[in-house]
Amino acid sequence: MPWNMQDYPSSLKNLDTAVRKKAIDIANTMLEEGYKEGEAIPIATEQAKEWQKNASDKEIEQLKQASQKEIESADGDDSARPELTDKDVYVKPHENGWAVQSKSAKQPSDTFSEKQEAVSRAEEIARNKETSVIVQKQDGSTQKTYKPS
Repeated sequence: MPWNMQDYPSSLKNLDTAVRKKAIDIANTMLEEGYKEGEAIPIATEQAKEWQKNASDKEIEQLKQASQKEIESADGDDSARPELTDKDVYVKPHENGWAVQSKSAKQPSDTFSEKQEAVSRAEEIARNKETSVIVQKQDGSTQKTYKPS
C-alpha cells in the first residue's frame, strides 16, 4: 500500500510538491518498519519540512522534477530513515503482554496480549523488510531466531 503522488494521505495535500514527495518517501519507509499510519504521517511531515529548510534550491527543484520511481531508486529503500532499515524484528516481553519492536526502535510498533499475535505481526514486518524475527522468552532470553517465508 505504498503511497505515491497520485494516492497519498489527505493531510499532505497542502504541502509544497517537494515536501509532499519527501514526506511520502519517509512515511512509506516508516510503514515498512512497522509504524502505524497515525504515527508515520505526522513524523514524516515534520521530517520533510525540516529537510526543505536544509536543502539547497537545486535539491528541492530536483525532487520536484523527479518521478516516484526516480525518488525510490535514487534513495534506495532506506534513505528516509536509514536507522530503521535492515533491522531484525523482536517479539519481547512487555508490561502489556508482548511487544513487536525493530532492533533500533525506541518504542514498540505494536503490543499484544497474546504472544502468537505479536509473532504474526513481527513476521509480517520482517517479510516486508526481508529481515529476521527474534522471539524472546518471558525472561528476555532468545527463544527462536528465523527469517519468515
